[in-house]
Amino acid sequence: MGRRDTGLAPTALDARLVIAATASMIVLDGMDGQLLANAIPSLTREWNLPRTAFATASAAAPFGMMFGGVLGGMLGDRAGRRTALLGSVITFGVLTLVAAFVTTLPMLTLVRFAAGVGLGGAMPNATALVAEIAPLRHRPLAITATIVCIPLGGLLGGLIAGQIVPVFGWRALFVIGGLAPVVLALSLMPIIPESPGFLRERRQSGGSIAALFAPDLRRDTVSLIVAFTSCLLAIWMGFLWIPAMLTDAAVGFAQADASYALSLFNFGGVAGAIAGAIVIQRVGSRPALLGITAFSIAGALVMAGLPPSTQAFYRSMMLFAVTGALMNAVQATMYALAAHVFPASIRGTGVGTTVAVGRVGNVLASYVGSWALVAGGPPLFFVTWAAALTIVFVALAIIRRHIPRS
Repeated sequence: MGRRDTGLAPTALDARLVIAATASMIVLDGMDGQLLANAIPSLTREWNLPRTAFATASAAAPFGMMFGGVLGGMLGDRAGRRTALLGSVITFGVLTLVAAFVTTLPMLTLVRFAAGVGLGGAMPNATALVAEIAPLRHRPLAITATIVCIPLGGLLGGLIAGQIVPVFGWRALFVIGGLAPVVLALSLMPIIPESPGFLRERRQSGGSIAALFAPDLRRDTVSLIVAFTSCLLAIWMGFLWIPAMLTDAAVGFAQADASYALSLFNFGGVAGAIAGAIVIQRVGSRPALLGITAFSIAGALVMAGLPPSTQAFYRSMMLFAVTGALMNAVQATMYALAAHVFPASIRGTGVGTTVAVGRVGNVLASYVGSWALVAGGPPLFFVTWAAALTIVFVALAIIRRHIPRS
């Protein structure tokens, strides 16, 4: 049935309610994905382990997201966006709650992997649902406003962690992170409808990974995978290692200040992504994304030359906020680009697969971030950001099906 997307089936008010409900679930997806980063400083003390011992546990959730993205996207194209989205949210909520009761590092790693499957499955279905219920000309902003809730959730998680962990310990953090999405998903079941795009264009066979590599899509599919991989590497290095980096004895930030820095990194991303989506609607995604990526590279290099310091506290916090705004703007708006590249019949599979394979960057972030901090401290950490973002710039330049200006 091709690429015909005629806009809204429900009313504009219904669409806004559905988008808001979907976004609220993605807030908790973003929060749960970053809980371990906020818990690691406490875990290193309680379990008497070095921070490098948590590299595999940190990589477990992103590794699970790789499987969850593909499986969730294919399920969304076959059974519907609503079913796959709600099921994914309940899955990661229950397994996050289980993580509050683990007693060993291998148990923590296994549970975080399983939770990652649910975390990964939520994203492509949220993207497809919003893309197919929003008016066509507002689609980039609607998708970005939903996906930007990932760093917004990280902001929320950092703020909660700063208050909860010092008083009640890290387990309370996972109890909150587990109960909240389950309660929310159950509450929203009567509100979330099925995507009109899915109902209109679904096929008996559902989404096919092979279709993503058809001659007319192959170049853009591969370029999106490379862009997501490198961007997720840079972003998740920040998500996973900012608190541990800042609380290291050589840097000297307190736990609460380190969580605050991660919150600013996420908060900057919220503002940056929304601004980026507005720019895309006005000038198109090619000039907008390439420009924002170039500024992201410059921001990372500035941070390499001016690494975080307690003596320059406000400057350090400002740099985390600004660089977070730029990096997350690139990441969040790429979901809108992916939704534009793939037609509705394979949109869930397309977004899910490109992001899922890109989750290799998430997994690598745990190890690359640990290596950079050990080998060269914060300066090498930020230079690695710049290198990864340079690859993103090249990949985005190669894509043919960019979003045109409204």
